[in-house]
Amino acid sequence: MVKKLLINRDISWLSFNGRVLQEAADEQNHIYDRLRFLGIFSNNLDEFFRVRVATLNRMIKVANSKAKMHLEQHPDKILGQIMSIVLTQQSQFEKIYRELVVEMESRKIYFKTDKQLNKVQREFVENFFEEKLHTRIVPLMIESIPAMPLLRDRSVYLACVLGHTQSAMMHRYALIEIPVGDLPRVVVLPSAKGTQDLILLEDIVRYNLPYLFAPFGFDKFMGHLIKVTRDAELDLDSDFHSNLIDDLEKGLKNRKKGKATRFVYDKNIDPNLLDFMMRRLGLNKKDHMVPGGRIHNFKDFMDFPKEVFNDLISRPKPFVHPLLVQTCRIMDVVAKRDVMLHFPYHSFDSVIDLFREAAIDPAVLSIRVTLYRLAKDSRIINALINAVRNGKSVSVVIELKARFDEEANLYWKRRLEEEGVRVYIGVPEMKIHAKICVIKRREFNRTTQFGFVSTGNLNESTARVYADHCLLTSNRQIMADINRVFDCLEKPVPSLLALKSCKVLIPAPVNMRKYFGTLIQKQVALAKKKKPASLVIKLNSLSDEMLIEELYAAAKAGVQTSFVIRGIFCPVMDQKAFKKKPQAISIVDQFLEHARVFVFGLGDQQQVFISSADWMVRNLDHRVEVACPIIDPKIREELSHIMNIQLRENEKARILDASLVNDYREASAEDAIVRSQTAIYDYLKEKEYEIEPSSH
Repeated sequence: MVKKLLINRDISWLSFNGRVLQEAADEQNHIYDRLRFLGIFSNNLDEFFRVRVATLNRMIKVANSKAKMHLEQHPDKILGQIMSIVLTQQSQFEKIYRELVVEMESRKIYFKTDKQLNKVQREFVENFFEEKLHTRIVPLMIESIPAMPLLRDRSVYLACVLGHTQSAMMHRYALIEIPVGDLPRVVVLPSAKGTQDLILLEDIVRYNLPYLFAPFGFDKFMGHLIKVTRDAELDLDSDFHSNLIDDLEKGLKNRKKGKATRFVYDKNIDPNLLDFMMRRLGLNKKDHMVPGGRIHNFKDFMDFPKEVFNDLISRPKPFVHPLLVQTCRIMDVVAKRDVMLHFPYHSFDSVIDLFREAAIDPAVLSIRVTLYRLAKDSRIINALINAVRNGKSVSVVIELKARFDEEANLYWKRRLEEEGVRVYIGVPEMKIHAKICVIKRREFNRTTQFGFVSTGNLNESTARVYADHCLLTSNRQIMADINRVFDCLEKPVPSLLALKSCKVLIPAPVNMRKYFGTLIQKQVALAKKKKPASLVIKLNSLSDEMLIEELYAAAKAGVQTSFVIRGIFCPVMDQKAFKKKPQAISIVDQFLEHARVFVFGLGDQQQVFISSADWMVRNLDHRVEVACPIIDPKIREELSHIMNIQLRENEKARILDASLVNDYREASAEDAIVRSQTAIYDYLKEKEYEIEPSSH
């Protein structure tokens, strides 16, 4: 019965990406941000095809597919729905981009093709090619080689038709990989005063096709952009005694050869070239063939050059938490009171400073921390290495299977081990997704422990745009539980049943679902007694059937239920059986809402938690996660206030319902306009803190 009352997770996710596309369409956003949202939309969709579409394709092939599915009872039908939605969104995407081009031209910013360059720009493009591109590209004459070269998943290619005006026999196909990453996708051209001309990297290559191919007798050149998206799932051996490192490295190599899940091409491509490419790639019209515009891999527009726009207003800068500004050490502050950091409003530097203090402080004995996704040039890693050099014992649990960060994390594992850090790689068939740390310090024969529980990664790059919460604490019960988690994960053969010994942290996979189910049931019991009952749930994604059933029971009992969900939202909230219709919104704005927060009850009985876990089967059953209660009443009040701001959002909030149309929630005549991310920044910036802690 429940399955009939659920929205399919993949269709719900596409609806989320539609909200990203809405931001690109929103004329109130600066054109730079609108271009970035097009890039985010494109990047999201690429990952969706790499993972979810690939998974659905696999489901179709397995004999007993239903036993392996979650919600997807008919993967073939879901794939059909996906393609219909994707093509509609692609059409909207192209319309938005055309509008943005017109808007840029009204600002005297022009995209030039290879056919539209003046003399100065032609010289610039020729020199740019000679100095920066020429040695980076090697054309492949794809008709002349026995096997089609492997097209890389994250790359774009210029598929070329070469010919000669006097000879039909002079007809060949070639393929050129555009070296985006090494070079910027958007190149600023020399421009007349008062204007700004731009060119795409592939158009610089197009312009120079004669330079590449004329020496071989060709005088006709056409180039069309194509790209392939591949199955990115890794097939890893579940045997804990197998060599995970070798297995992972093999899986990463195989990922590059994964089955194509989507082929995107310029809709104006030469039809004979398209047929040739389909044959050589083993594709047919039943595969996910997506005719697109002249540009693919819009993800590169996330790095659109800012200098093009002279009216761009910088985002408000992160600021140091007022309690941590003073000259005393962070550990001294946290020894007296809990401190909640809210990124990206608060500066992530405080977390780095905590590790630096621990690395330098002679009284610090040890550091234990989990790592999932790290910045490219991680200062966290630097601090941990220097802690070892200063004689500290450092233990790191690093998740090697963090999707698309596997290669980077393999590198960090080796780097840390070379420096003397003890590195642990987790549990078979599980991902270590908890964000926890404990620092042990001993001075004057007294041992104290400090650390944190966070909803987000220890990544100083994403901390500037991901909205997360991080609780800095020396609470003995929390620290004892964090140590219990590490004691479990650092065993040669971890047994997750040991996590049941946690006293205040709620761990997955052992009892998180049951624990939160029980808290929901307590609110149901209050509602049935006609007492005030409330649930506020903030997540990235909500798809777990068991907890959804509990939430349905709460709505039927009259519990006031509110959701702030960024992405997947599978419940159907408009049901006649509900005594109080839940309110469910999604906020998509300049920062990515990444935190998980749960508020149960009202008044003195209110319980508040932060967590690294979404309410999905993968988080609750297949990952090591923790949820942490907020014990300090002042921080509970602070977090509840932030959630109330978000629940009043009426500028960037979309209503989540079964229609999936993403209607904006509009303010009534009496309501003030609330843009929650701006309001939260202002609230935290103006908030005053008592010098003495409220409790610990």
